[in-house]
Amino acid sequence: MSPRQVPAAKAEPADLLERLTLGAVDALPKGRLAEQLAVDRPLRVKFGVDPTSPDIHLGHTVVLNKLRAFQDAGHTVVLIIGDYTARVGDPSGRDATRPVLSEEEVDFNAETYQEQAFAVLDRDRTELRRNSEWLAMQSEDLYGLIRRFTVARLLERDDFSRRMADAQPISVLELLYPVLQGYDSVAVEADVELGGGDQKFNLLFARDVQEAYGQAPQSILTMPILPGTDGVQKMSKSYGNYVGVTDAPEEMFGKLMSIPDSVMDDYYLLLLGEELDRSRHPGEAKRELGRRLVDRYHGEGAGAAAEQQFDQVHVRGELPDEIPTKRVDPSGTVHLPALLAEQFGLSTSEARRLLAQGGVKLDGEPLGAGDLDVQADRLIGRVLQVGKRRFVRIEDSA
Repeated sequence: MSPRQVPAAKAEPADLLERLTLGAVDALPKGRLAEQLAVDRPLRVKFGVDPTSPDIHLGHTVVLNKLRAFQDAGHTVVLIIGDYTARVGDPSGRDATRPVLSEEEVDFNAETYQEQAFAVLDRDRTELRRNSEWLAMQSEDLYGLIRRFTVARLLERDDFSRRMADAQPISVLELLYPVLQGYDSVAVEADVELGGGDQKFNLLFARDVQEAYGQAPQSILTMPILPGTDGVQKMSKSYGNYVGVTDAPEEMFGKLMSIPDSVMDDYYLLLLGEELDRSRHPGEAKRELGRRLVDRYHGEGAGAAAEQQFDQVHVRGELPDEIPTKRVDPSGTVHLPALLAEQFGLSTSEARRLLAQGGVKLDGEPLGAGDLDVQADRLIGRVLQVGKRRFVRIEDSA
């Protein structure tokens, strides 16, 4: 069990139901989860994820936190890594066919994702599976699966009907996706399935698949989509409004301090599992949010240390106490986009864009688009800063 989270005490069925559905969008069919919780046995709670990227952010943890609540109540989470379905492409909420990943990309992302997921989930109550175990089936078995369902039923999806109306292509593989995801529930004998609100059709369709195979259909619980740090769009790496679970403590705290007050209710409810106390000053509530989430992913005390550094840098305008160093040849020229890319995990094109926008500073003075190649002696002994929270001190390599 993770040392950072403590299991909840055994609760009365009504209290447990309220806790497990807190913040959820839908719990369907109505009353079914209550019936399941009344049965004296651990439920098998399924969550499937296609490893389309290697890292997870706080938006992903909304469902993971809810899964952890089921574990703390004594139930078993079945975490399915969709290494097979990732090669098909989930059309949920998409306007076009998703690019297909290579086998190597899927395997790499899967390993990273599952390790990061265990920052939230209890390993001892998690059954980890890959759906290639059962979906890499013989053709006759596949035909036996898909012949049970009609195209008309699959086209009931909102995103399919929208794309058809807009004359956008839908591949046959995409039509099969809900069937394959539904068969996951058959393979693991799921009692409950969790997912984001955009997964509602798939989760309900899995009930049809289970019934077609003579299983009791699962109940479903859908969770809201977490707004990003901009407070407008959903949290996503592609939008640049995300907080990664592996972000450095000071980076995580700083990003959380930037969220608008308008989404604080969502962050408290979906990430901490509690209501925001609106009698508190928003700034202090935000600081508590930052401290608690940094502690959760980096250990107790990390949040207070990150807060102290935040105040040092952003309130008092001082440099952090600890700054990584980069050694350069004093007689040479430094290509700044390459140095920034290496030091901060940027692409060189992103580094050039930041330079052009004044987002890179040298001892507090903005650099510009003309500062691509800089004499090393101009940099040595000084601090490069990218954005508000990333620093590197340049030193002589001699």
